[in-house]
Amino acid sequence: MATAAPPQDYKNHRKFVPAFHYVAVPILLVNVIYSGYVAATSFALGSVIALLVAIALLIVAFLARIFALGAQDRVIRLEERLRLQEVLPPDQQHNIDKLTTGQLVALRFASDGEVAALVATVTAEGIEDRDEIKKRVTNWRADNQRL
Repeated sequence: MATAAPPQDYKNHRKFVPAFHYVAVPILLVNVIYSGYVAATSFALGSVIALLVAIALLIVAFLARIFALGAQDRVIRLEERLRLQEVLPPDQQHNIDKLTTGQLVALRFASDGEVAALVATVTAEGIEDRDEIKKRVTNWRADNQRL
């Protein structure tokens, strides 16, 4: 019988993909280091090309992750703008257009009951830091579909 995962909160909300973070990236880093060693000790066109390919593979891996997170942020921005149109009182609707993508991404964890007060605080204080916004969430709304 599987043990239920603990409820999501600020401390455990970041997603680590073991195959990426603990397998692929370390292998690619070892490849770059080894290729650099070979290029330095046995300098030849082939070893330099191998080093350049190793570096390119590492860059591609990180860009693939960054591009996926960027697409996710765009979707979250849309979802949160729609949610805020439904949840915020009419006198706060103007704040929706003031929120940056980063602020909206962080606000997604705030429950419907607390998001209006948090939006007011974020816009009044100009809080841009995602972590700072997330730390202010008291009733965490889990996002289990993030990349």
